[in-house]
Amino acid sequence: MNMRPILCFGEALIDFHAEGGDGRGFAQHFVPFAGGAPANVAVAAARLGGAARFAGMLSHDRFGDFLLDSLRQAGVGTDDVVRTKLANTALALVTLDAHGERSFSFYRERTADLLFRPAHFRQDTFRDIAVFHVCSNSMTDPASAETTREGMQRAHGAGALVSFDLNLRLALWPAEVDPYPLLWPALHLADVVKLSAEEFAWLAVDGEQAALDRLWLGRTRLVVVTDGAKPLRWFHPDADGELPCYSAEVVDTTAAGDAFVGGLLCCLAELAATPDRIEHLVTELPRLHAMLRFAAACGALTVTRQGSFSAMPRGNEVLAFMEQQA
Repeated sequence: MNMRPILCFGEALIDFHAEGGDGRGFAQHFVPFAGGAPANVAVAAARLGGAARFAGMLSHDRFGDFLLDSLRQAGVGTDDVVRTKLANTALALVTLDAHGERSFSFYRERTADLLFRPAHFRQDTFRDIAVFHVCSNSMTDPASAETTREGMQRAHGAGALVSFDLNLRLALWPAEVDPYPLLWPALHLADVVKLSAEEFAWLAVDGEQAALDRLWLGRTRLVVVTDGAKPLRWFHPDADGELPCYSAEVVDTTAAGDAFVGGLLCCLAELAATPDRIEHLVTELPRLHAMLRFAAACGALTVTRQGSFSAMPRGNEVLAFMEQQA
């Protein structure tokens, strides 16, 4: 693909996947995989043939070395990665049920990913990027949240499209903090918002239409809601619709949403979907549907594989899968 880069900001961490069982429901061992939602999106975009970069703080521990090497091996640009000796790498224990659905236990108190500050963005970080992508996991700490919003504002200043995947992990938030009011300022800075069906329900405390109307008060012009193999839904201030998704044999759902986002952002970047062009692109339904189908195929292929970085498909695999499923 010939496009300007997609820049993904936020956490990269280690997903420890449980394997085996001892008869009492406890894993026999855990296998490390490189992961972290925005890092997954960067890898997804790179694997699909897009230009992708990752911005974030990595520890100078062995896990940080592993993450940096994994990003580079996937073809992700790392000029915007900063290293620190002041904190360790965040960890997540991933357990899969009989249907491949994952659950997380996080070890992420004062970890390296939360230490990235606006001053760590390079002078050229936002120059010539097509998309700046973030999710809510970089907003669980006040200083990191400020950095996230600052990045979104700088991206807009550079003429880039801003993408926000809610990717809500309530276990990462302090027990005394209600994330709901803290996430709306970031939602209003996003041109494109991706939600799961559960996240849409969480956001729509006063009903779906009220949540959408509130989103339209900001910059958002496209909302996409995924629900596994069920039809996805999309919304624009003047239109909405549904599309069927692909069926696939589920092995591990861990990074499916990130693969979906990576596929969608690749399509938008290839079309040079700047904020002032997103309205035109979204209202051309055949083109919008083609982008969403491609993104859905990326997510469907990903669930057939274990891991996060390691599960992301290549562009030719996605096209072959779509042809087989036609």
